[in-house]
Amino acid sequence: MSNYLVLLRHGQSKWNLDNKFTGFYDAKLTEQGMAEARAAGELLKSANINFDQVFTSTLQRANITARLALEAAGQGDIIDDMIMHDDLRERDYGDLTGLNKDETREKYGNEQVHIWRRSYDTRPPGGECLKDVVESRVRPYYEDNIKKLIDNGKNVLIAAHGNSLRAMLIILGVETPETINNAEFATGVPLVFELENGEIKKRYFLK
Repeated sequence: MSNYLVLLRHGQSKWNLDNKFTGFYDAKLTEQGMAEARAAGELLKSANINFDQVFTSTLQRANITARLALEAAGQGDIIDDMIMHDDLRERDYGDLTGLNKDETREKYGNEQVHIWRRSYDTRPPGGECLKDVVESRVRPYYEDNIKKLIDNGKNVLIAAHGNSLRAMLIILGVETPETINNAEFATGVPLVFELENGEIKKRYFLK
């Protein structure tokens, strides 16, 4: 029994373009971001990957990306059944939300900002670390709602955010807290997992 799990980071948002810490802020997609979402759908169509279920964040940059991608893939009929949940939102950057990343480095120093951004278990002021995203939100949601579909051979799309998808890589066992810093998700580029009887056989970005 073979099936697909696809992880898709949302297209470029206005705050991505402005180089701001976005977190829970509900930033809109840019025109480029919408184009990236449609291009992702075209790639999925070319790969002949048809989904049984779609999960996405409640933040519009993720769920609109999913909608645009599905329409472009010719799978608009499953949009109404798409499941949105807060647990798949981006990491909460707390007091850093809305701050320009370069200006924040100038204020707090490169090393401190790097720790806030990339440390697995150090929280930014008032926010979440990646460990919080993994253990408090994404892992429980995945195990309660998504894993059973994958184990039953369904094709699943998760359209979310850089950090909630990096959390998924840890949950799937393809990265660890020690290696996760090397894992990056470009906006609007689908990451495909080919599975057989619940075991990951291949992992690649569609281009």
